[in-house]
Formats: sequence, C-alpha cells, structure tokens
Amino acid sequence: MMSPEVPAASGAPSPDHPADDGFADLMTKVAEGSGFRCASYKERCLRRRVAVRMRAHGVHSYADYGRVLDRDPREWERLLDALTINVTKLFRDPGAFATVADHVIPALWAEGGGRLRAWSAGCASGEETYSVAALVHRHAERVGQTRLLGGVHVLGTDIDRSSLEAAAAGVYAEAAFADTPSELRARYFGEGTPAAVADELRALVSFRRHDLLLEPPPEEGLDLIFCRNVLIYFDRETQERLFASFRASLRQGGVLVLGKVETLIGESRRGFTPLHARERVFRRS
Repeated sequence: MMSPEVPAASGAPSPDHPADDGFADLMTKVAEGSGFRCASYKERCLRRRVAVRMRAHGVHSYADYGRVLDRDPREWERLLDALTINVTKLFRDPGAFATVADHVIPALWAEGGGRLRAWSAGCASGEETYSVAALVHRHAERVGQTRLLGGVHVLGTDIDRSSLEAAAAGVYAEAAFADTPSELRARYFGEGTPAAVADELRALVSFRRHDLLLEPPPEEGLDLIFCRNVLIYFDRETQERLFASFRASLRQGGVLVLGKVETLIGESRRGFTPLHARERVFRRS
C-alpha cells in the first residue's frame, strides 16, 4: 500500500509545471535505468515523490536531479524506495475488516470446507497480510475447525524488497496497532512494543516479490484478493488491466477487496457483483 502523496516543497518543481520542464526526460531515464514502469503511474503522484528526493539533495530542476543519479548509484535505490513508498497499519480501515470478518471469511470458509487461499497484493510491510490471516484463524477457532488450517494460505506480495524483509520479520511498533481490536491484539500480537506476530499466523502466510505491472498474478483459483490503496496511483488503462487480471485469478465466487477511495471501472464492473459497496467488497461473477 502506498502512502498519501507528499506535498512539493517551495523551490521544487510542481506537479503543475508544463511537460517540457525535463520531467519526461527524467522518467525515461528512470524507466531505462531501473525498469520501473513510470508510464503506468499518475504523473502528479510521481512528481511529488521525485520532489522528495530532490529536496534531499538541494536541487531544483529535473536535469540536475538526473545528474545526481549519474554520480551516485545509491540514489537509484533511494528514488525507487520513494516511488514505491509503503505506509499501512494492521486492520487499517476497521469497517472493511469488520465486513470481511463477519460476512466474507465465514462464507468462503464454508464454501471451501476450510480451504482458503488469499492474496494481499501490494502488501507493503505485511500488516494487511497478517490481518487477513488473523481473521481466518479466529474464525477457524470459533467454529472448532483449527484442524483445517493446513488448507489456508495468505500470500503477501510487493515490489519493494525492504518492505518484504520487514513483513517477513513480523515485528511492529505501537503505531501499527492503532486500528487493531483489543481481542485480536492480545491473541495474535501480545502486549508491549515492538510486538511480534504469533507463530499461528506465521504458519499461514508467506511473502514474495511481485511486480503487479509486469508479472501475471502469482496464483490462480484464489478465494480472496486484497488490493487496497494501490490502484489509485495508476492510470485508468492500467487499472482496467489489473481488474481483469484479478478477476482471472479469482475462482468463481471469489472476493475482491479494494481501498475506500477505489472502485471498479470500465468493463470490470460486469465481472463483479457488489457485496458491500460501501466497504468496496466485490464478488467475482
């Protein structure tokens, strides 16, 4: 999940500058030098994030920042971290997770006889992945079927390697628990900070690097996909392509959960039925 956009500082190029200000040339350089698909992202978002790195070096033109990249190989990694910056929390947007806990997980569990495969796309440092796993594990306990948890797998993917390392570590500071229900905090994460994820959840999850824009979905026949607060940074064409890809990777009746400010567009609306429109929960038709 990507963070809200960072305001540009005074003196740095603004997202409203004309197209001939050198930004296009810089993005070509970045795409050729790193493989990052700049063209699929909204330009305004990219400009704001590049401005963060420009401020760090005290440069005020895209051409000057390009020269920074030329002389400092380490800046490439810092720039890519800025372009894909991830900020999230456990159980972020409590209403969405309550809907999934009360309506989605029980239905999917019953339909699959305890088998459940989920994908957290753009998982950042893993908070969403562990949140989904906690809801599944709690449901299994409630219905007395923990013996079936061997059929559960929650995959978290992201493009950023440092975020995936943090996800695999599964240790979180207090700020990550701001939206976590107290019973789930006590059961799966314990008290004090930093707090580590319980072994019961670690057994249900795995993480891997995956590029949404360049690679096909990592699995097919999925029961549940979370992709929240990621698609808003892509242009419409890319969003439509990803919606089609999500639909193809879900089984019939599988569920897609989007972020609060995201919704289905174009032809994708015909491939899903709203289950809980307010919380952006859709079933594959």
